[in-house]
Amino acid sequence: MVASLLEQHFEQKAQSHNEVIRIKSFQEITPDVNVALAKMDILKFLKTVDQPFATLIVSSPPYNIGKIYEKKAEFEEYLRWQEAVLRECVRVLKPHGSICWEVGNYVEGGEVFPLDIFFYRILKERLGLKLRNRIIWRFGHGLHVSKRFSGRYETILWFTKTDNYVFNLDAVRVKPKYPGKRYYKGPNHGKPSCNRIGKNPSDVWEIVLEDWEAEVWDIPNVKSNHPEKTIHPCQFPIELVERLVLALTNEGDYVFDPFVGVGSALAAAALHNRRGVGVDKELQYIKIAKERAKSALKGELKRRRLGTPVYVPTGNEKVAQIPDEWKQ
Repeated sequence: MVASLLEQHFEQKAQSHNEVIRIKSFQEITPDVNVALAKMDILKFLKTVDQPFATLIVSSPPYNIGKIYEKKAEFEEYLRWQEAVLRECVRVLKPHGSICWEVGNYVEGGEVFPLDIFFYRILKERLGLKLRNRIIWRFGHGLHVSKRFSGRYETILWFTKTDNYVFNLDAVRVKPKYPGKRYYKGPNHGKPSCNRIGKNPSDVWEIVLEDWEAEVWDIPNVKSNHPEKTIHPCQFPIELVERLVLALTNEGDYVFDPFVGVGSALAAAALHNRRGVGVDKELQYIKIAKERAKSALKGELKRRRLGTPVYVPTGNEKVAQIPDEWKQ
């Protein structure tokens, strides 16, 4: 009887440390909460935070938002709003913390405006942060265009608040291409030149592979077969955030996503014993993010695992073969 009660006690205690809750204020987060989600305006939420708490702030802000880009004045208004959000994010970032802002390009009238240029000016010149890497996220497929080269990358700007920042390189090393490579001269001549636990992943990341899209020719089903796919139109893969979470935080640290969407950043945090906080104005996204976080904490989340090799077509796939019409 006593043993049974003890088992129930420890089971309840374990469950209490795997809580995913909805909040209206940062002050509602207690030590037993793993993931907290707020459905509200981001600036209103940040006003409830009275001191730095986050070791990593990572997000892909809404930048493809239609009419806001139609006139120069409206685009500048968008940038002012983003600067206000980032200024508050810097305030709630711990001194050893990092901000990672993932953005693409804005295209108007056939002209490309790289958004990372505008955000660099905000984060470096106005907010005083230090750029550590401009990471290129390369993906294999996307929209095709006819009057310029098709875009196949986005960028992640990694800034730190100070020179004393968390960086766990060993946690994200990748398999070297030539592990048998050796020094050919100098005092280490003949010895292996690679790090035995892997190489630095560099600042060009090719994470999304063929399974992110479904068959590229079947436009209505684009992205429908990926195990992580939800209703969100601009969802990024958990693996993209995992590398940042592992490298730029330690266990128990807070990961904060001010534009959380369906919660990829919070899922990555939960998978690696970090605590997550996310904010979004869309209720349907908050509900999905909550369920994904719960699944991650239980070890049940469907996802593409970190380090999965990039898919290379064999040539036998139907979509890899020359169409019969072209042979005539």
